[in-house]
Amino acid sequence: MIEVQANDRLGKKIRVKCLLEDTIGDLKKVLSLQIGTSYEKIVLKKGHRVYKDHISLDDYEVHDGFNFELYYV
Repeated sequence: MIEVQANDRLGKKIRVKCLLEDTIGDLKKVLSLQIGTSYEKIVLKKGHRVYKDHISLDDYEVHDGFNFELYYV
């Protein structure tokens, strides 16, 4: 189990525990429950890379303590 962080750069920093086998879509669903926003409106980025919903965290080489940039559509 790993812990990742999502920062929306507006003052919200959300920490979430998840498994490496979880997909980005699963992570967005957990984040949406904590934020109170629909998971379809959440976009996770890091630099110029946009993370796709159907790919697992392990495939993206997300590790413990990883920081995502959280955007709303």
